[in-house]
Amino acid sequence: MHPLYPKIKPNLQTYLEFGDHSVYVEESGNPQGIAVLYLHGGPGGGSCSDHRRYFNPEKYRIIIFDQRGCGKSTPHASIRNNSTWDLIDDIEEIREYFAISHWLIAGGSWGTTLAMAYGIKFPERVLGFILRGIFLGSDSEVDWLYGKDGAAAIFPDQYQEFTAPLAHQHYNDVVKAFNKQLFASNEIARIASAKAWTLWETKISALQVDKAELNSSDDTHAAIAMACIENHYFSNKCFFEKDFILKNISKISQLPAFIIHGRYDMVCQLRQAWLVAQQWQNAELQIIPKSGHSGFEVAIIDAICRASDKMADFIISQKNY
Repeated sequence: MHPLYPKIKPNLQTYLEFGDHSVYVEESGNPQGIAVLYLHGGPGGGSCSDHRRYFNPEKYRIIIFDQRGCGKSTPHASIRNNSTWDLIDDIEEIREYFAISHWLIAGGSWGTTLAMAYGIKFPERVLGFILRGIFLGSDSEVDWLYGKDGAAAIFPDQYQEFTAPLAHQHYNDVVKAFNKQLFASNEIARIASAKAWTLWETKISALQVDKAELNSSDDTHAAIAMACIENHYFSNKCFFEKDFILKNISKISQLPAFIIHGRYDMVCQLRQAWLVAQQWQNAELQIIPKSGHSGFEVAIIDAICRASDKMADFIISQKNY
């Protein structure tokens, strides 16, 4: 199994000002290498130092940023001027800030959604994609994750804990019910709801959930950003028209892509990756057995690192960066 690359420190850490948002951005690896942008999940999840480690630091110039309102970006948990299209504009500004002409786009979960949407808008800027855990931002996917007939049917015990903060409410729509509490003035209810929202996704994300991930999800600061921003996006249909990505795949299907998806992914269903791969002529779908959704399961790490190695060899052979 290919492990993560060794830990490295950033060459550069900075904040870029986008309207009323201050966005954390970093560069690591080889400044003359192939530029790669890694997009974290959520929305609202924030980046981590291990995201650098998917890529050979001798071959790649690795760019990572915390999307609006999360991680080290400020204002914390802000949903003001925070939409998919705002983030896509931010990505273009980051590319221009680093004077990058073309780059590889990689991401996991919501990061795949953002990666594909960016590519659809700016295909001429993209060398290719590495996508782990496809999410298309559709109502059916949100219903699967939060409704009582989706993942809840497989994890009824965890789902009961997830919806516990809503016990006093009568509701038909879990996302709307949580929205009321996440943006209410009652700080105690807000924190309880944020932790429940974030822990639910973490608990079903891997076949064996790491204790460190559970502890991270229980962190109040991070949980509030994840829950509030994710709920905001899902309440607004991820700011997409119906089937936006599938309808526009043809704009990026000429670009090479590795699509990596755990067979037992309970957060993002495999069928979405299958649908995308059927319409993407230059995509290779890798279904990873005995794996779920997390980007840090051993077999998923192996697949991502091998994909980044193969993509580097291909890009270098094309002299295309």
